[in-house]
Amino acid sequence: MSLKVPKSNNLQLFKEGYKYLQGLDEAVLRNIQAVNELSDLVRTSFGPNGRNKLLINHLGRLFVTSDAATIIREVEVVHPAAKLLVMASQAQEAEMGDATNMVIILAGELLKKAENLLIMGLHPSEVIKGYELASVKAQAELEKLSTFSLPSPLTHDTLKAALKPAIASKQYGYEDQLSSLVTEAALAIMPPNPKNFNVDNVRVVKIMGGSLAGSKVVQGMVFGREPEGIVKKVSRAKVAVFTTALDIAQTETKGTVLIKNADEMLNFTTGEEKQLEKIIKEIADSGVKVIIAGSSVGELAMHYLDRFGVAVLKVLSKFELRRLCRVVNATPLARVGAPTPEEAGTVDVFETVEIGGDRVTVLRQLLPGDVGFDPASKGEKTRTATIVLRGATSNHLDDLERAIDDGVNVIKSLMKDARLVPGAGASEMELAKRVEAYGSTLKGLSQHGVKKFASALEVIPRTLAENALGGAEGNEVLSRLWAKHEQKGGETWGVDIEAETDGTLQADKNQIYDSLAAKMWAIRLAAEAANSVLSVDSIIMSKAAGGPKVPQQAGNWDADD
Repeated sequence: MSLKVPKSNNLQLFKEGYKYLQGLDEAVLRNIQAVNELSDLVRTSFGPNGRNKLLINHLGRLFVTSDAATIIREVEVVHPAAKLLVMASQAQEAEMGDATNMVIILAGELLKKAENLLIMGLHPSEVIKGYELASVKAQAELEKLSTFSLPSPLTHDTLKAALKPAIASKQYGYEDQLSSLVTEAALAIMPPNPKNFNVDNVRVVKIMGGSLAGSKVVQGMVFGREPEGIVKKVSRAKVAVFTTALDIAQTETKGTVLIKNADEMLNFTTGEEKQLEKIIKEIADSGVKVIIAGSSVGELAMHYLDRFGVAVLKVLSKFELRRLCRVVNATPLARVGAPTPEEAGTVDVFETVEIGGDRVTVLRQLLPGDVGFDPASKGEKTRTATIVLRGATSNHLDDLERAIDDGVNVIKSLMKDARLVPGAGASEMELAKRVEAYGSTLKGLSQHGVKKFASALEVIPRTLAENALGGAEGNEVLSRLWAKHEQKGGETWGVDIEAETDGTLQADKNQIYDSLAAKMWAIRLAAEAANSVLSVDSIIMSKAAGGPKVPQQAGNWDADD
């Protein structure tokens, strides 16, 4: 008979201030509860009828948006389990630039379904195994659902049709105008090999006033400021880009000059002026008609530049300067002097135009078919286009910019994988049906996880219906969708958010398509995030670093009493 060793209740394992939570109730279910709160936060913003959130961040900046990526970035989530979901949505944003909301909603629903299984007594490892099997099956079945691909020579109409659903989910009602602008900009900068499409080459400039109808696409770059000198317009000009200040060079050490009379004073300043004039004349003689300055421009230098008829534009952002160098095909110079032929770039049109009361500078490259295009000019022209957005408020403009950003990212993913699947929740509904059938063929406890994964996929069409039609009507629409998907050839039935008939429509006939690659990534990341949360059985949190906060002293600490 073994001796009973008395248990001590005050074993000090961790330092004072540590929080230690373990077991199903304390760790797993609390994590699921936190994730559900985050999921419910963004669920009402899903789809074309998603509601906006009004956020004020720690700097006091105001955001009015339904974009999940922005909401999550500005809401400072501190719960460790919810942070896992935030990371998954950020990975989706980095990889695809779209479907971030789907990741959070699906992962939240997967954990909600898992909660029922855990309370019934299933071990988390069985649920995780089932979710992994279901995720692999869902991704395999998703590839079979692809009914349409972007045709090889891209046209304005086909690309616009593929973009419209993605933009409509952010800006419902404006999708025609926005998708047309994005398509026009994307086709203007499309490289010979579409797989090399760079999202950075589509720029957005927001100008307050007017309405969206006044927005347009400009080939090249637009800057919201006027040139510095008197020269406002130049055609077919050589361009020099300087990252250093255009001014008289300052010596590294201080020096003293003893001047005895007025003549010596005049000679001293004349020497400096002649030196600067010589440098500016060299630049002008080399054929440069436009200078882009990345730093300050001295008054004396400006005087000589005006005299020689050289236009000067200040671009203080190094990122914009880098992009501009790509547009004009120039090398940024860290020295003040005439550029070599290899270092100088060219621009077809440099002009100042007025848009809605604001004067902006446009650097534009002419393409074949444009008035004034020079057929003799060889080499590839600019690969940058700017969408000039007009709108009444800065918040509205910011939201339009996010919709455009999503549209451009969808083009990037379609250039890599041109396959599309039926949208409006049709694909998720069909996947739910197929994964459910797959779960019925399995033996063992993991089949419960597979079946719960299938029912979790229903959350996408249900959320679309609830946001558009209300909760009770949403359930009815879901029942009708199940009935239609059970019929032969019913794979493309989705949610009709305008509810013109019974709340259902055929996605392919209405040209509602989603990118297959974006959906694939969303399902994969949502399943991984849910499994990461389920695999946690203890939470150990140390005490936050730093001492007690010192109260603010009244007045200046350095002031005399």
